[in-house]
This record gives sequence, C-alpha cells and structure tokens, in this order.
Amino acid sequence: MTSKQRAYLKSISSTYDPVFQIGKSSITPEICDAVSEALAARELIKLNVLKNCADDPKDIASVLAERTRSNVVHVIGRKIVLYRPNPKKENRKIILPKD
Repeated sequence: MTSKQRAYLKSISSTYDPVFQIGKSSITPEICDAVSEALAARELIKLNVLKNCADDPKDIASVLAERTRSNVVHVIGRKIVLYRPNPKKENRKIILPKD
C-alpha cells in the first residue's frame, strides 16, 4: 500500500465510528472472526482499544492484521483502522488511487 493510498484511507476513516471495542481479554479468536467478517462486509473498519486492555494498540493492530490478512492503515492513540479489499474487484466499495 502506497502512502497516497494510506492517506486516502485515513481521510475516509476519520468520519467512521469504531465498530469494535477491544477490552480486558484483548485479542480472542472470537474477536478475530468478528473483525474478519466486518472487513468482508465493509472493507475499512475502525476499532477502539479500551483503557482496561493491558496490551499496546500497535501490537494489537499488527496481530489483528496478520490474523485477518488485512492492512493496518494507522493507529492513533487507542484507535485502530484496518483495511482489506474485497477479493472480487467488481464488489469493492472503496476504490484506491493508483499512485
């Protein structure tokens, strides 16, 4: 993903509300499955890491991205934005700029 594409996704995600909250139990298989389903439906999602979660949001973002085969757009404070394009090009909701 290029920096221009990442910037485009950041601008889109700024208006999004968090879809999931990650709490004390941190990353569970259920959270990974739910995030994967949300990415399949929306392509771009925002997550919120609650204060009672002991793990670092950057670590959580990288683990979630690896397990869901998605890209970390950015992590700001306790907010995480993930992106995974739809495998079928004709069904994509977000069209990324080329360069």
